[in-house]
Parts: sequence; C-alpha cells; structure tokens
Amino acid sequence: MMHIILLSGGSGRRLWPLSNDIRSKQFIKIFRTDTGYESMVQRVYRQIKTVLADASVTIATSRSQVSAIRNQLGEEVGISVEPCRRDTFAAIALATAYLRDVKGVGEDEAVVVCPVDPYVEDEYFHCVRRLYETAQEGKSNLVLMGIQPTYPSEKYGYIKPQAGEEGRGRFQFTEKPSKEKAKQYIAAGALWNGGVFAYKLSYVLEKSRALLGSCDYDTLFSSYDKLEKISFDYAVVEQEPSIEMIRYSGTWKDLGTWNTLAESMDEPIIGDGRTGGGCTDVHIVNELDVPILAMGLHDVIISASSEGILVSDKEQSSYIKPLVDAIVQPVKFAEKSWGSFQVIDVEEESLTIKVTLKPGHSMNYHSHDRRDEVWTVISGQGRTIVDGMEQPVRAGDVVTMQAGCRHTVIAETELKLIEVQLGREISASDKHKYDL
Repeated sequence: MMHIILLSGGSGRRLWPLSNDIRSKQFIKIFRTDTGYESMVQRVYRQIKTVLADASVTIATSRSQVSAIRNQLGEEVGISVEPCRRDTFAAIALATAYLRDVKGVGEDEAVVVCPVDPYVEDEYFHCVRRLYETAQEGKSNLVLMGIQPTYPSEKYGYIKPQAGEEGRGRFQFTEKPSKEKAKQYIAAGALWNGGVFAYKLSYVLEKSRALLGSCDYDTLFSSYDKLEKISFDYAVVEQEPSIEMIRYSGTWKDLGTWNTLAESMDEPIIGDGRTGGGCTDVHIVNELDVPILAMGLHDVIISASSEGILVSDKEQSSYIKPLVDAIVQPVKFAEKSWGSFQVIDVEEESLTIKVTLKPGHSMNYHSHDRRDEVWTVISGQGRTIVDGMEQPVRAGDVVTMQAGCRHTVIAETELKLIEVQLGREISASDKHKYDL
C-alpha cells in the first residue's frame, strides 16, 4: 500500500471573505463538478483516489481543521492532529510517527509528503507515484519533486541542480528570489520547489530523535508545545547530501490569492451574480442570498459571504492580508463533522444561527450557564434530547432550553433549524459537554 501525508495548514486569510480562522482556503468549494462544487482538498483527495487507488492518505493538520476535513472527506481519511503550531518539521515528524505507532506502518516503508491544496492535473499524481517508488528503492534518503517553472516567480523557492563530487548530483535551495534572479535560476536549469518529497519512515524518525529528542508518537504529541520550531526544508532537505530529484512538467498552481484562484475557476460567476455594461475579466463568488450586479468593471474580483464583501482589482488582491488581519470579528460560518452553521444576526443580548445537520449526525450533548436557547426546525426530521427526555421533531416544531439544561439534536434526515441564543453574556466558552 502506498502512503501519502497531506499537509493542511494556514488560515487562508488571503481569500477573505470566503476564508476565516476556521475555514482555510482549501475548504472553499469553488470547482465545478457534475453534482455541484468541490473544494481544493476534495479535488486533491478525489484525484488521489482516482489515480492512486491503492493509496492510504493521512492529513497532518491543526485541531481547528479536523471538523471541516471530516465534513468534506468523511471518516476514511487518517488525521494526524497537531496540538499547536510548531512549523513543518514537527508536523511531519508527528505524522510519520503516527503512521508507525498508530497505523502500524513499517519503518522500512516509504511515504510521500504533499501540500493539500495545489491545482494540478492527474499527471502530477503519476509523478507522486514515481517519487514513492524511488524512495522505496532506498538508493537516496530523500526524493524531491522539482516543478518545471512557467515564469520567473518571486513567490516560490527554487531547486538548483549542481555538479557534486564523484559525479553525484547535488542541489542548492533558494527561497523567493527577485524576478531577475529567478530568470537567472531558470536559465541555469532551476526548478520550483513545490514542497513535495518522499522518504522511508526510518529516515525521518531518526531525524526526529536527533532534532526533537524522540520519535515516539505519544511522547511527541504530549510535549508538542515544547518542541523546537524548525522548518523541514531548512533542518532536513537543505542539509541532506543524499537526494534524488524527479522533474514534473505538467500543470501546477498555488492558488493562494484571489488573482491566481480566478485564473483556475471553471466559470466566472458562482452564486447569484450578473455582469453588464461592458465588464471584462470580472469574477464573482457570492455565498449570500442577495444578487450582485457588476457594471463597467475590468480585471476585478467580487466575493461576498457572511464574513464580509470584497471588491478588488485582481492584481491588488494579492496584498489583502494586512488589511484583513486588522478586521476583528467572530467566525460567522464554519463546517463541522456533523454539518455546518452560519450566523445570520447579532444583537447585544441575542445571537441567531442557521444550523444544518447531516443525516445520522448530532450536536454534542451539552449545556450553557449564561444563556437560554430556542430551536425552530425549518426542514427535515430528527430527535431532540433535553435533560434526558427524547422526542421527535420536524419542520415547524419549536424547542426551548433554559440555561443549565442539557440538550442535543439528532438528525434522521438532513435537518435545518434556526437557533436563537438569548443572554447578556453569549460566549463560545460557555459550554459543558456530557456523555449520553
């Protein structure tokens, strides 16, 4: 069986207002499928399962993304959870130990590490298989994917092949050079470093023992917040003399800004949007239930969600992050393993939320100290449990819970309800969970 670790990090603030601290860019559903839209992580996972049907996938990610991953990919995919952020080496070491100690993968097995969100075609995954097979042969400690550049980018790192001793290839690594330097690198045969590499588990486990003091999963997990912050590229890749590189010359895009994302959208408008008055190269992504009309605009991205509205020149959209970082507001939309929620109204002493539960899923059995809640079922069927008393609910039913009351709702079909929270102090921390 082939093993793949997908690295899923970041908050994706450059794609505000569709992204937030919980909903990173890889979870935004923007690519057309036969049945609707899929996200970056869904697209990559589908491609893996199509091209590499025998692959076992583990996603290395933070706690905040686990629910979204379960929502979009289901229960089959493995997840190595980082208790906190400690840079890429700790994340990869923890995921490698997870494969050995939790999943039972042998130390002599190879694994390929990839980012979770590149925009690629199926040939990319055929190249991933070649990395895996080369690493499994064990002639070199690391096998890298070098991506054929299509332009002198200032945003990517470069791998520069060099002649080594006794005819053995060596590599020099450079991060984000100027455009002029990038041109020189490409002329000399340099390739983009897309952060894709393969190794045998024993190799990284030994590096973990040397650099972090342990390669045991439970030890790494329990002491994770004390581990040294180290970049895998700096600590391992750039220090390793035994490297092979496999060239990939197909489609590869890092969709990290609205400009690059718009280039890869299958259609210019998603949601309720219209253009007129001679608009050219205008893209609209609208998650709201109100229409957007654009007129006389050129090279513009318009995006609207419950988090806010963006209207930007496409080139300028690359510089959004510091402006968005200055916006302080609670998360208003999130996908969970059980479904999703969207904040639709905020008052001084009330909060109104639309909740959607997937069939067979439920909320935690919980209570609140400082707020009452009222549920109004708007569609679907399910069951509520309030202080141990169970009753069926369907569209039109209203359930009232006072502060201190233990409650949950279980969906039998897709269940949608409006939750109104009432109280002088409404806080996400005011929640106690119980076993049923």
